Amino acid sequence: MLSFIPCNALKPYIQSMIVSESVSAQSYTVLPGTSVVLGFQFKGRLAYRRDNAAVSLATAGVTGILNKFRVFENTADTGTVLVIFNEAGAVHFFREPLYELYNESLSLEYFVKRDQLVALQERLSSANDNDARVKVVENFLLSRLDDRKEDLLAVAAIKQIHQYKGNIRMADLAGKLYTSKSPLEKRFRRVVGTTPKKFANIIRMNSALLTMQSPLSGNTDHWLGFYDQAHFIHNFKDFTGATPEQYVKKLLTEK
Repeated sequence: MLSFIPCNALKPYIQSMIVSESVSAQSYTVLPGTSVVLGFQFKGRLAYRRDNAAVSLATAGVTGILNKFRVFENTADTGTVLVIFNEAGAVHFFREPLYELYNESLSLEYFVKRDQLVALQERLSSANDNDARVKVVENFLLSRLDDRKEDLLAVAAIKQIHQYKGNIRMADLAGKLYTSKSPLEKRFRRVVGTTPKKFANIIRMNSALLTMQSPLSGNTDHWLGFYDQAHFIHNFKDFTGATPEQYVKKLLTEK
């Protein structure tokens, strides 16, 4: 897996670009993150599991923010270019409201004319190396870039949620930003792709997972702000696919 820094014109909107190649078929678990992701397969096929069935991914598609872990599978000899947007970056490339992508993986055919998509796939297939593949994707993104003004309210909300590691009530968040919950949620969903509450839960859970990886970590319940252990375990299992005990055992096994 190789990471590429996007060109200067795309840096304000994109966290990183990754080229992932796999020689053998495999399955792997992806935990919820806070970014919309674009994927372009230049060889092989990808799928994900839903209700014990494999759902094939389009060769060019976009995955919105997820609320649960997801298991992906790839065939042998697979290659993909991934675009990881900044948390408020994807809105500059999609006219459609990003909340429509929540928990979805959709083909770019929903957003791009088919002839443009076919031309893009042909250029990717004929690219000689990873640098050339990344360049093809960058040119595609530059052609779609809408350099609109940032939604400063949504950006400020993102910063506040990170500052509190997700442990902030939405009424308090709205108060800190001198607004009310309803307009904050509406603008946040449009820019980020999920509600501030669900976004905060992802930050909170990922913060807890980082803490659990520390050898000095102890009881995890208070890290997540849960006072009821059953609620904590249920939320944790939805997020990771394992109970806290199973997750820690796996960490210890991998060390």
